Amino acid sequence: MAYRFTDLLPEDFSDSALRRDVLDGLVDRPKTLPPKWFYDKTGSELFEEITRLPEYYPTRSERAILQANAAGIVSGSGARHLIELGSGSSEKTRVLLDQRPGPGSVYTALDVSESALRQAAEALAVTYPDLVVQAVRADFEQHLATVLGDPLTGRGEGGRLVAFLGGTIGNLEPQERSVLLAGVRAGLDPGDAFLLGADLVKSPQVLLPAYDDAAGVTAAFNLNLLQVLNRRLGADFDASEFAHRAVWNSGQARIEMRLRASRRTSVRFADLDLAVEFGEGEEMRTEISSKFTAERLEEELGQAGFGPDGWWTDPEGRYSLSLWRPV
Repeated sequence: MAYRFTDLLPEDFSDSALRRDVLDGLVDRPKTLPPKWFYDKTGSELFEEITRLPEYYPTRSERAILQANAAGIVSGSGARHLIELGSGSSEKTRVLLDQRPGPGSVYTALDVSESALRQAAEALAVTYPDLVVQAVRADFEQHLATVLGDPLTGRGEGGRLVAFLGGTIGNLEPQERSVLLAGVRAGLDPGDAFLLGADLVKSPQVLLPAYDDAAGVTAAFNLNLLQVLNRRLGADFDASEFAHRAVWNSGQARIEMRLRASRRTSVRFADLDLAVEFGEGEEMRTEISSKFTAERLEEELGQAGFGPDGWWTDPEGRYSLSLWRPV
């Protein structure tokens, strides 16, 4: 079970980042927090349950596209080295790894969670004993250049495939997307490629149930964020005073998940010496999930210095995988 683990984050990275996000996001109007704080143990388990719900199509759609097209994606990209941003459990990535060209290929997984990285890397090292597995604990917003510049990823050889799956690109604001895409482009050489998973614009009648399921699992997932804040920052949120909402923002073509206060309340963060006031009906936005058209993706990727080299969707046209080359 040999693999290489590299930690680029300071020991207090998660705690200091959470403190900063709360201090920046909960004194604003509207109040916001980034979705990365959903994923404590309970939140991760709830999200896995969400991916199996009949309403939640993105995970199934992306896996189906990968299974149908992985051989063509890998051979068409010429990839010997796979680098995954936000790798998580690396489960879907196995579909690509099954098509790797042979012994000596390298898989580099980048994520902020040490436990997820180690668990995934150990499992992959067993399944693919001839695969060189590198697990890098890093924040792709800070360490992209370092990771993509590492000679162990095959930098300078050509034939690297950088994958950003799961529709995570939609969780970023437009300016954040622009910075990320420019960073990926700057780290790629001729012969490298970028594989992107992105959810597509469709009817709100399909979109909204995916983020507000009948069984209430997504509501529990969203509300669990309050327990994360209570546990990690000494907050005193009463989850019964907040309700989950999913809203289609047609102007920005995105779903927004929010928590709405049912009454006026004050929340104390003991660890921050901070009190946050919520008015009755006031909402805290906890996630954005932008949806794209092919034209919008080509515009944003083009501005970052990419040209299109492949496009795949599921039969319903709900979700996309696309391959891009540096130009």
